[in-house]
Amino acid sequence: MTHTPRLVLVTGASRGIGRAAALELARQGDLVIAVARSKAALEKLDDDIRALGSEALLVPMDLKDTKGIEMLGKVLAEKFGRLDGFVANAGLLGTLGPVETCGPRSFEETIQVNLTANAHLIRAIGPLLHQSAAPRAVFVTSGVVPRPRAFWGPYQASKAGLEALVKAWADENEKMALRVNLFDPGAVRTGMRAEAMPGEDPMTLPTPEAVAKELVKLVGSGEARTGERIVYRDLAAT
Repeated sequence: MTHTPRLVLVTGASRGIGRAAALELARQGDLVIAVARSKAALEKLDDDIRALGSEALLVPMDLKDTKGIEMLGKVLAEKFGRLDGFVANAGLLGTLGPVETCGPRSFEETIQVNLTANAHLIRAIGPLLHQSAAPRAVFVTSGVVPRPRAFWGPYQASKAGLEALVKAWADENEKMALRVNLFDPGAVRTGMRAEAMPGEDPMTLPTPEAVAKELVKLVGSGEARTGERIVYRDLAAT
């Protein structure tokens, strides 16, 4: 079956799961709109995507830049008029430690990147998704939401808020073409995981590439589920 190229926005596309997802989408022939803070890392991603015979639109941007997100929506509307997929992968671990000692700046940045930025992105690109014949969106969440743990307060609060927001958006669009889901990758061999768990053997964890193969399926035109929380570990076990 011939794959029809799709326009897919990926945040946090310069490393880890986001980078692997961008490459997997490019391998399928999709046009990737890659968002990340590091211009140099995006340019390296672009080189790798071009080596696959595909192309990408690079957007070096800090997701704490609300006006930048608004401008992104306007630029995409003018350039493409639609968006077929959205992989909301960007995340900030923040400072791990007791809630009582968490500084306000670290707390606010964690909430801003993991929750608030996604709300702004939904507002900015939602209308573009509705212009697609088969719009799909997936938001990367975390296993700390159903299983809260000590010292992860700000991060798990941001992800719990994200899940509530996404489920509301999915419910609002239940009778529309837009399908919206959450994806819990679990522990993955990434820099963020190494930062959080420095004593863990990374070789015991799945690679970003393995996880991304399942993640990008959720922005494919054939995905019919919506409002669900999909766990990579469960998929890998089947």
